[in-house]
Amino acid sequence: MTPSPDATDAVIRAFAGIPKLLNSAPALVARGRMLDCDCRLGPMDRPFHVSIRSGCIVDMTPVPALMRSWRFSYRASPQAWTAYWQAEPKPGWHDLLALTKRGEAVLEGDLHPFMAHLQFFKDLLALPRGQVAAVAS
Repeated sequence: MTPSPDATDAVIRAFAGIPKLLNSAPALVARGRMLDCDCRLGPMDRPFHVSIRSGCIVDMTPVPALMRSWRFSYRASPQAWTAYWQAEPKPGWHDLLALTKRGEAVLEGDLHPFMAHLQFFKDLLALPRGQVAAVAS
């Protein structure tokens, strides 16, 4: 099933708001204080190149960001993000690794920074949860 343009746009808008949400979550920034990496995060077809330094997002640029390297990439379908961001996600849609198991997300590259800071990324990518209650399904 092809996502509607409205659903994809809503997911992209939600991702664009993650840096602001992170700035208002000092405990999460503190949890990621040892993390410095460049990665790709977001919807499958239109991810963002994200630079994280000491747990803060210092740059978030929509792909294609030409000639930018990244350590790992976590991308999911707009439907997966919509389900993941529900206030109470259904089983199988509640966790980043569950989304990969379902085939709705792809995790690739050097997985070490992702796995070493797994809880940080789970919490970071869940920041829009509940705020994106009615993303076009």
